[in-house]
Amino acid sequence: MKARLTLMLLLLCCAAIPFAQAKSKAKSDSKASVSQVMDHQFSGVEKEFVDAADAMPEDKYDFAPTNGEFKGVRTFSQQVKHVAAVNYLVFSDMLGEKPSVDIGGENGPDSMKSKADIMKFLRDSFALGHRAYGAITPQNEVAPIKNPFGGKSPVTRLGMGALIVGHCFDHYGQMVEYLRMNGIIPPASRPEPPKK
Repeated sequence: MKARLTLMLLLLCCAAIPFAQAKSKAKSDSKASVSQVMDHQFSGVEKEFVDAADAMPEDKYDFAPTNGEFKGVRTFSQQVKHVAAVNYLVFSDMLGEKPSVDIGGENGPDSMKSKADIMKFLRDSFALGHRAYGAITPQNEVAPIKNPFGGKSPVTRLGMGALIVGHCFDHYGQMVEYLRMNGIIPPASRPEPPKK
């Protein structure tokens, strides 16, 4: 787990360099904060994840692969609800709050079935994330906070914020496979229309 977190932090730092450079060129007298860099990375994963979740038609939301070694995998809707539920769990802890909604179990609320409700749950979890990233300060970014997963060791806002980006992209990759198995090109992979 430590190696994975270290790798994710390294990747986050490398990905943040162009953003920090762009910000410094725009305003040479100011620097991007950790909060701004992390929120920028989160915005990137949000765009790809939400667009992919929205690309699957509602009648395919319960799709799960059955050929090969896929026994017991999450359905498409469970992938989406799982990410939203973990977002709520982690970001609520980063803010020192209780989740504002019933996040259900590991796969989100069982009662939530419609695509519209799932998409709202997802979008609201990302909105909470932006609030949590916005609350990161130099004074609290590495201060210990309660581990949202119940571990005895405390974690940090910086560590949890980096973990979420990796977690979202992990499940995004699985959703891409589900979309392609249903003949749908993920929005991020679609060619751009010709420029006029």
